[in-house]
Amino acid sequence: MVPGAYRTGAWTWIFHFKRGASDMSALLSAELLSNIGKSAPPRKELVTRRDIRKYAVATEQRLEKYLNGSEAPPLFHIALFWDVVEQDQLSADGLSTDSLLPVFPLKRAMAGGWKIDYHRPIYANDQLVSKRTLTDIYEKQGSKGPLIFYQITTEIETDSGEPVLTERNTRILR
Repeated sequence: MVPGAYRTGAWTWIFHFKRGASDMSALLSAELLSNIGKSAPPRKELVTRRDIRKYAVATEQRLEKYLNGSEAPPLFHIALFWDVVEQDQLSADGLSTDSLLPVFPLKRAMAGGWKIDYHRPIYANDQLVSKRTLTDIYEKQGSKGPLIFYQITTEIETDSGEPVLTERNTRILR
């Protein structure tokens, strides 16, 4: 049984205790944790019918609204806001360096979770604004050593402020 858990009958109750200064690990310094709440500058992108059509074909979509480019399929927004950089500016895993993130003491990244709440579809000719914020950093002990988790929340809205989607992406470093 894990610390902070107790069993009653067939149920196991797990409590998540609020992390305080006394719980701070050696890996997560106060300076590193001070990055929580940091935001990247907003980015604007125009959604084109051609970009939607290319994405729809590449992801083997079958619905006409995607293939004709009038509405974007799910996950279209991810590539829309990627940085376009020269190859020598890519990390070993093929991604561009994320200036929103601090330098972490652990380097090997893994996917930790992803939640996307869609508020409305993305349409051709939408002018979208992406706002990214580092919303959490915490540590857990894994079976092979410490793990650092961080979460980035991305809010995408139209240029007039209409919410389009909210994405919460958790990454794990080991």
